[in-house]
Amino acid sequence: MEALELILILFTAAVVLAALARRIGAPYPIFLALGGVLLAVVPGMPTFTLQPELALALFVAPVLLDAAYDASLRDLKDNWIPVLSLAIVSVGLTTAAVAVVAHLLVQPSHLKLRIARCDQIKFVPSLALPRLQSFP
Repeated sequence: MEALELILILFTAAVVLAALARRIGAPYPIFLALGGVLLAVVPGMPTFTLQPELALALFVAPVLLDAAYDASLRDLKDNWIPVLSLAIVSVGLTTAAVAVVAHLLVQPSHLKLRIARCDQIKFVPSLALPRLQSFP
């Protein structure tokens, strides 16, 4: 199958799952996540890879835009302290988790990676950019 056909099938499945979620009355991101899990674990499904930039533009950005559009500014204003504290805690925990994993991968004596050399690691800037923007 061509990549375009697979993307159209994914969009169709997403529309069907969103309609099913609306009919049941459940949040549609839960159904989309469950559909993704089923797609990943069901044997015999075609395997394909999308570039991270394409996945970000096609799938993540519309869901975030819809969630932001449906968000209540009054609720955000009323709950800004818990929201801000959760954001700070999540950035801190993510930073600590990355530090622990990096410490486990790097030998302290010679600073060599146990898994791969630095020039063998592929770096995806689109995945690191949001994390870099969260720091001052």
